[in-house]
Amino acid sequence: MAELATIARPYAEALFRVAEGGDIAAWSALVQELGQVARLPEVLSVASSPKVGRAQVVDLLLAAVKSPQKDSPQAKNFVQMLADNHRLALLPEIAAQFDELKNAREGAADVVIVSAFPLEGAQLNDLVASLERKFTRKLKPTVEVDASLIGGVRVTVGDEVLDTSVRARLASMRTALTA
Repeated sequence: MAELATIARPYAEALFRVAEGGDIAAWSALVQELGQVARLPEVLSVASSPKVGRAQVVDLLLAAVKSPQKDSPQAKNFVQMLADNHRLALLPEIAAQFDELKNAREGAADVVIVSAFPLEGAQLNDLVASLERKFTRKLKPTVEVDASLIGGVRVTVGDEVLDTSVRARLASMRTALTA
């Protein structure tokens, strides 16, 4: 879906420039909530209905989020612009790109850690600290469990993947032995 990413980028960058003049965290919360609401098939159905006016769609979207930032004129203008240009389906992608811009500004990154066993507490903190030194960024972890890894972890930071799982090592050994 590179096309959606390309179309959403200018909207995310413009919204981020607006957010830099205020509270970026509040704007981030708003755009994440809007992205979640815009994913709902019912909302997309209402938004694309010719029987529902654009102002009603904007009011519906803003009423569905809890963020106090929704009451700002900039938020209403942003959602109105998306509705007028039939771009409400882009909200999830705009939210993702906004989050990337926010992380880049903070020198942080999201990390997905897939482990064969649940990681919690000190074990997770030690792993994240080690990964932060390796990737030289502040990391925001999300942990998933995949028993098929057998052991070890697979770490994804942006487009970088570090796979130290037993399954990956076995695959590497298999390749070496059959070559």
